[in-house]
Amino acid sequence: MAGAAPTPAFGQVVIGPPGSGKTTYCLGMSEFLRALGRRVAVVNLDPANEGLPYECAVDVGELVGLGDVMDALQLGPNGGLLYCMEYLEANLDWLRAKLSPLRGHYFLFDCPGQVELCTHHGALRNIFSQMARWDLRLTAVHLVDSHYCTDPAKFISVLCTSLATMLHVELPHVNLLSKLDLIEHYGRLAFNLDYYTEVLDLSYLLDHLASDPFFRHYRQLNEKLVQLIEDYSLVSFIPLNIQDKESIQRVLQAVDKANGYCFGVQEQRSLEAMMSAAMGADFHFSSYPCFRAYPFPGPSQEVSSLTGCPAAHWASRRST
Repeated sequence: MAGAAPTPAFGQVVIGPPGSGKTTYCLGMSEFLRALGRRVAVVNLDPANEGLPYECAVDVGELVGLGDVMDALQLGPNGGLLYCMEYLEANLDWLRAKLSPLRGHYFLFDCPGQVELCTHHGALRNIFSQMARWDLRLTAVHLVDSHYCTDPAKFISVLCTSLATMLHVELPHVNLLSKLDLIEHYGRLAFNLDYYTEVLDLSYLLDHLASDPFFRHYRQLNEKLVQLIEDYSLVSFIPLNIQDKESIQRVLQAVDKANGYCFGVQEQRSLEAMMSAAMGADFHFSSYPCFRAYPFPGPSQEVSSLTGCPAAHWASRRST
């Protein structure tokens, strides 16, 4: 129909420090989404990424190469990446032309790992903002290596970085503790995993730091950092083992809720599915008599319609 609004596209921008597993996540998530029947396009926005393990629909290396920038401008890797992102920001018409034929796909954007791009440099944020104007509804998926949980000082540092990223990127945000399958190899955790994923009372971490002669001198600084994190009360994590389908399911449910995919018209989503996403568990009309009198379409559809997975998995979460 002439003049009709374009159908919104959905996707994830995958960010995080170097080595946190962004490219592996894009590979695993793309395979999982295709198994659910979604058409997926993986977009590589990292000019330093070589030997990509996934099928790349768009590669920023076609526009600008990190090696060429470093040679021409005598820059190091960090400065070269910043320049590449600024160059992409100045040439967004190229990116739009590449994405336009892929309308109707679910996008995964594999982003560079330079921390400053997501904490204070403006190029990547401006790129995300412009893509939102193209009616791309994105969620920032921020990966952090789970081994930081084994060191209280590093974990507080990760919390500060995650908070700064959430405030700077200005997108719906999901934080992940990646490589959970390897956490046992990093050392013993001082607390249960829930303590780190829910970011519970951080004063216990301060007590652990106080036992270290080096950090004892910086107790007041650490207290202020902890106070800042708790005052914002924004940071929490979802544990991720990319080899575990149930783990990927939990991540996808959170992402779909954050960017609004589960509330869209695709896949014939019902009111019951929307209520399930809003409540964080299976919603059954039979449990709420006040809804029975209203003949909503498809009231028996369950959360499994969103993921193709047994709804009993989500029902089991209500007891946890």
